[in-house]
Amino acid sequence: MGRHGGPRSHWHEHGAPPWADFVDQRLFGGGWGGPRRMRRGDVRGEVLGALLDGPAHGYEVIRRLEEKSGGMWRPSPGSVYPTLQMLEDAGLVRATEQDGRRTYELSDEGRSAAEGAKGQGEGQAWGDSPEMKGRFAARDSLAQLHLAARQVAMSGSPEQLERATAVLRQARQSLYQILAED
Repeated sequence: MGRHGGPRSHWHEHGAPPWADFVDQRLFGGGWGGPRRMRRGDVRGEVLGALLDGPAHGYEVIRRLEEKSGGMWRPSPGSVYPTLQMLEDAGLVRATEQDGRRTYELSDEGRSAAEGAKGQGEGQAWGDSPEMKGRFAARDSLAQLHLAARQVAMSGSPEQLERATAVLRQARQSLYQILAED
């Protein structure tokens, strides 16, 4: 228990976990699964792509984009709603009022733009591309490694901690060796 009565992490009191030095937190969008930022022009194509699945209100578009990214990106309302307004002004989407919510759907021109972008590989910045599938797999493996290392760090003996640290050190060296091969 922490001094204010709530539970506290072992690492909060005793510093960083032993594996913290082995992870370059910039690899996966900053921090342990922190939000990834997308350039403004990319948001436009992604919003159009999300509306290919059918009409949606703004928060539904945000949910679709988060799902499409495998949870790596949750756009803010401050980026989605202005984009939807811009797309409406450009005639690419139509807005209607349904159940007290503003719902957006692609116009014929918007559908053509979204399908054309999808055919050219645009609007597929997330899970559809082989590169992103590889990134998801690497991120998942890192998360599993993190959990295993944490388990050893929390309940392992000093000898087990020493061995685990050596394994993590070797893994880091092996990963850099992969990069050095090219």
